[in-house]
Amino acid sequence: MGAYNWNWPILLKDPYFGWIVSGFGNTCLIALLAWAIAFPLGSAIGIARTTESAPLRAIGTAYVELFRNIPLLVQMFLWYFVVPELLPSDWGRWIKRDLPHPQFVTAVVCLGLYTASRVAEQVRSGIESIPRGQRNAGRAMGLTELQVYRYVLLPVGYRTIIPPLTSDFLGVFKNSSLALTIGVLELTSQARQIEEYTFAAFEAFTTATVLYCLVTGLVILVMRVVERRTRIVGAITVGSK
Repeated sequence: MGAYNWNWPILLKDPYFGWIVSGFGNTCLIALLAWAIAFPLGSAIGIARTTESAPLRAIGTAYVELFRNIPLLVQMFLWYFVVPELLPSDWGRWIKRDLPHPQFVTAVVCLGLYTASRVAEQVRSGIESIPRGQRNAGRAMGLTELQVYRYVLLPVGYRTIIPPLTSDFLGVFKNSSLALTIGVLELTSQARQIEEYTFAAFEAFTTATVLYCLVTGLVILVMRVVERRTRIVGAITVGSK
């Protein structure tokens, strides 16, 4: 077998360089928009699971168990191919024909809702790691339940779960590659397209790998600084689930 002839300059030619740039941009945009859904929704669900309201706890548990236990790839197909068919005909037609960039929107919504189930577990574990006495102390001071969460439980809980939340955000970024299965031209999809046009598979996927590693490495460095500055002395960091 002969040695592989590397052809890096081909990635700088049109349209391949543009494909890499657009694919990387789509990957970052999907991850950021999905996180914008996952973090607030997951926080609300995680909080609901720690309240004393049985209905809220039941709803939160049902959401987590449903979305966390169905593979993300299956959920991607369900949202794109099945859900529009279950909606009223006008709504389904609008999603399939009139909605701008339906594949992109579907990927963002699917990834956001899936990741919210993981964020919810992290938030729940962070709140439950706080000694019960702090909640009782807040009530003894005359704080309402909402104020106890706002001023006592959430500030401490979020600072405790920064590492697993960082892991979940990186998971969003990496899981965005599954969007290629419904036609989104993100980074992995563009790398495959370059391979099909040029047969430069090693160059294309090596470039994609480097870009993934650069982003994840940058996020890890930033979050380590955040974790160090917000660390609670004497607190034990809650591991991710």
